[in-house]
Parts: sequence; C-alpha cells; structure tokens
Amino acid sequence: MAMQHLTRWFPILATIQFYNRQLLIQDLLAALVVTVLLIPQSLAYALLAGLPAEVGLYASMVPLVIYGVFGSSRTLSVGPVAVISLMSAAALGEVTASGQVDYLTAAAVLTLLSGVILAVLGIFRLGFLADFLSLPVISGFITASALLIALSQVAQLLGVSANGDTLLELLPNLAENLANYNQLTLLVGLGVVLFLYLTKACAVQLLQKLGVASRTADLLTKAAPAVSVLVTIYVSYTFDFQAWGVALIGSVPSGLPSFTRPNLSLSLLESLAVPALMIAIIGYVESVSVAKTLATRRRQRIDANQELVALGLANVGAGFSGGFPVSGGFSRSVVNDAAGAQTQFASLFTAFGIGCTALFLTLPLYFLPKVTLAATIIFSVLALVDVSILRKTWHFSKADFMSVSLTIAVTLLLGVEVGVVCGVGASLLLFIYRASRPHIAEVGLVEGTEHFRNIDRYTVTTVPEVLTFRVDGRLMFSNIRILEERIYSSVEQRKAIKHVILMCSAVNEIDWSALEVLQAINVNLTDKGITLHLSEVKGPVKDRLEASHFLSKLSGRVFLSQYQAFLFASSS
Repeated sequence: MAMQHLTRWFPILATIQFYNRQLLIQDLLAALVVTVLLIPQSLAYALLAGLPAEVGLYASMVPLVIYGVFGSSRTLSVGPVAVISLMSAAALGEVTASGQVDYLTAAAVLTLLSGVILAVLGIFRLGFLADFLSLPVISGFITASALLIALSQVAQLLGVSANGDTLLELLPNLAENLANYNQLTLLVGLGVVLFLYLTKACAVQLLQKLGVASRTADLLTKAAPAVSVLVTIYVSYTFDFQAWGVALIGSVPSGLPSFTRPNLSLSLLESLAVPALMIAIIGYVESVSVAKTLATRRRQRIDANQELVALGLANVGAGFSGGFPVSGGFSRSVVNDAAGAQTQFASLFTAFGIGCTALFLTLPLYFLPKVTLAATIIFSVLALVDVSILRKTWHFSKADFMSVSLTIAVTLLLGVEVGVVCGVGASLLLFIYRASRPHIAEVGLVEGTEHFRNIDRYTVTTVPEVLTFRVDGRLMFSNIRILEERIYSSVEQRKAIKHVILMCSAVNEIDWSALEVLQAINVNLTDKGITLHLSEVKGPVKDRLEASHFLSKLSGRVFLSQYQAFLFASSS
C-alpha cells in the first residue's frame, strides 16, 4: 500500500521495478537524438524570450530531471517551447521596462509563479479546469502566436531591429528598417530555411534510396537544425562573418546553472501574477495534450493531475536554476517517442547530455550567427500555424468559428496576453451559451417501433391531444425558461392539448431553480386542464425529485418508458 502511494507521486519508482539493460540502451539512444535537437531549440527560444542564449540550456536541464521523476508520461520531453517563450517575452518586457528589476530576476520569478500555480492545481486535483479551454480556441491562439513569432524573427533574418509584440507594432517597425537589411545575413537565413525545408521534404526518401532504414532516416532528418548550427558556425568562423556585419551569439558562459533564490518582492509578484497564470494554463494544456497523444499510441495512461504537479515542480526547478518557463514540447516529445524512448530515464539522460554541452561545448557557440537560430524558429513555428481551423469550424459550428476568429484577431492585434484572456473568455462564454441553450425537440412515435424522434427530422406519429418534449441536457437556472416558453407557446397555439410529457432520458441533473419552474409549470398546466407527465427519468434525478416532494404534487405520472407514457396519454 505504501509503495502504491509513493509511485503515485513518484511514477519513476514504478519504472525502476522493471528497468533492464535493453530499456537502458533504448533510452540512451533516444536521449542522444533529443539532445542534438534540443540544443539549437534551447538557444533559439531563450533569445526569443529576450534572454541570453545559455539560459535556454539551463532551462533544459533541471526541469527535465524533475519531470522525469514526477511525470506520469514516459515519453514527454519538457523544456523551452515557442509559444511560452513569446508569452514570457511579452510579460517580462512590460515588467522590466521601468528598469526597477533586471530581466533575469523577473524571468526567474515568472517561472516560479507559474510552477507554484501548476503544482497547487495538481495537489488539489483541479486539472479539470483546463478542460474549459476549448480545443478550437487553443488552436487559434497557437496559430496567431506562431505568426507573431515568425514575424518577430523576420527582423533577425534581415539583420535589422524591429521591436513589438503585436502585428500593429511589428509591421511598421519592419517597414522602417527594411532598407538597412544585411545581405549576407539574409543569405545565411534563407539558406538555413531552404536547407531545413529540403531536409524535411526530401531527405528521408533520399536516405532510403541509399539503403538507410526508414526509421533511421527519419531520425537523421530530425538532426537538421543541429547540422545547420554546426555548418554556419564553421562558415562564420572561417570567413569572419562578424566583420561583414552578421550578428553572432557571442560569448556563452560554460558551466552548470547555479541555484539561487530570486528576490520575491511583493510588487513584482503582483505584476507577474496574471501572466504567470496564463503561461501556466497554456503550458499545461499544450503539455498534457502531447502527453495524452503519445500515451494513446502506446496504450499507456496519463494522470492529468500528476502532470500538473510534475510540470509545476519542473518550472519551480527552472526558476531556482536560472531558467525560464518550460512546458512539454511537441517536436522534441515526438522525436523522443520516435527515437525509441521507453521510460522517463530518457529525460534524465537528455538532461545529462545538455549538461555536458553547457560544460564543454559552449566555446564554438561564439561564432554561431543569430540568424541561424531565427531561421530555425521560423521553420519550427510555421508548422504550428493551422489556418484550416477557420474553415473546419465554419462548416461545423458558427459559434466555434466566432470564438476562434476572435482569439486569432485579438492575439495578432493586441498581443499574446490579451489573446490568452480573450481565449479563456471565449471558451467560457461558449460553454455558458451552450449550457443555456440545450437542444429541446418535440418528438413523435416512429411507426412500427417504440422509439421517439424529432418531428422535424423524421416521419413520426403524433396525437393532437399529446405534446412531448425531449430535453437533451441538464435542466438548470440558465435554460429552464427556454423549456417553459416552448411549453406555454405550444399550449397557446394548439388548444387540443390535454397531456404534456417531458421525456427526460438525456436529463442528468435538475437544479433548484429548474425545480421551482417545473412546479410552476405543473400548477399552470393543471389550471388549464392539462396533465403533466414525466418519462424515462434517471435514478439520481428521480431521487432528488422525490426528496423535494415534487412528484407527490405532479398532476400526472412518471413512466418507465416514453412509449408507455404515449400510449397512456393517447388512450385517455
């Protein structure tokens, strides 16, 4: 029993019980592949967040170890991700604009706050709250954020400066500085983008023709960003790019991150509280979505609340080790899975690989052109753009289309923080709207059966004296008036009605407000000489109706099936 409790909080303990040499080899190979991918990503996303390049390496060590110990997913790989980096840059830029706090301190506090929020939500098992963010809204937010990220990196691609967090700020700045672009910088950037594109499009087929196994060829192509880094470092050093005006990464300190406690001033905590909450929500949703997708492929199970705890502690670790907010990355997690990672130990080995890089391989990074990382970011984030979500939601649900469109527009025009708030608001409004508008159908008997269907969709038998409504959803304060209006309206229009039957097969709950209105409906119909019946009432709902004495005052009866109710009312 004690072991079960421990493995719930430390899932890696369950892994240790069956770990063997074969799993070790597979995890080591996967860690090697992910390390190669993670190095350029970490450097690039640190710069995107407005931080020194080495901070990206720091954010890819301690969080990986902590998540490996506490995470329930065996293949999720955490670290810096594009959207969270952009959100961090927006939040930190506002807080540090006054100059009262330095950027690194603010980044650490933001990371700690995000981590604490996630951990607290996980401890109190509140992971379900993230479900209130609809997937279309999340897709719209990520699409808009990816476009902003790509546009922000176009300046690096041109070798010019362009500040701004929104479309309205970035486009004018780019236009003003366009004439000052650096030709060599643009040439290198376009070359890297072209190389990454051709590698993704053609490399697998080419390697297969050369006799390389399909899986190996696919993994080799994933190393393309690292190859572009190595090649541009060599060319930059050989031809002295710095003399030609190409911006370089510069000196990257070697060594492991030092553990420090950032200055937690009350004013700084207040300024970063809302951005930290938004980063926590988006980071968790993105992370758990990837974890569930990978777990489903392997028929494994993900504990959503444990994921909150693990991701929260990973961010706390990043905050104390000089990092910035992290999440489960889609690309690196997919690579980790494809490379054959079997357990959480792959994350521990990846952290070791990043640590070795930070200790021994930072010297050559001095000559790495910033445009190489900008090109890598552009190529990576464009894969996140899903414009098709607009077409899909337009055909499926106009309400979803409106919420997605609003989220995209607000994020592009007003920034990621406002976009997140708008996305959360749109999701909640959409939820409230749908809860307040349940599907209410008048139903009739399908000839030759005992089934009842919507009279507007099927050819059914009805009786002038009998009116039956089926409510598909909970009866509650927000929607009961709609049912009341439908009943009264039908009764006024059709004077022959003598029986009203509420078919409750899809009603899972009736709240007190709805009960009060039902009692009023029962009294008003009785005064008109109309009997109210219920059919197919679920057990828990019936128990509550009996406890309230509603059924004892009901003018009609409660029938086990709608067919019995219809026969009784028709023959009366």
